[in-house]
Amino acid sequence: GALQTPQYTATSYVVAVPQEKGDPATALGFAQAYGRVATQLAVLGDAQVAAGMSATELQDKVKVATSPDAPMIAVSATTDKPSSAAITANAVARSLSTGANHSKDSTRIKLIPFSRALPPNDPASLSTGVTTLVGGCAGGLLGGLALLVRPR
Repeated sequence: GALQTPQYTATSYVVAVPQEKGDPATALGFAQAYGRVATQLAVLGDAQVAAGMSATELQDKVKVATSPDAPMIAVSATTDKPSSAAITANAVARSLSTGANHSKDSTRIKLIPFSRALPPNDPASLSTGVTTLVGGCAGGLLGGLALLVRPR
């Protein structure tokens, strides 16, 4: 709608670390793979209690990114409250790590927390007032330009 609640985004980071006799290149590959499954219901199902929302709601609120050069996974959550964004990002990162670490003996890769999400100070989206002001200014500018270029 025209009036939207500001949205806040918080990001938690997890890193894939090779265990004894593990290969760093393998860690990068597993980070990419774990990043792809991080928003699947199997992972989100374990995070839903801590996040306080259903797994399907988590799918809408959580985005995951991986680096092509580093075995790092960024788990970002966007909600209407700063504390909820941080709690959600941390819950999904923790669930991902816990699930991945069940198979660390066979993969020789362990996911460990790198940086916990903190509640953001500022919204990720602009407030309704700011977007209305920008839209009004743009409309005024276009109207003024139209008056300048019209035939006389």
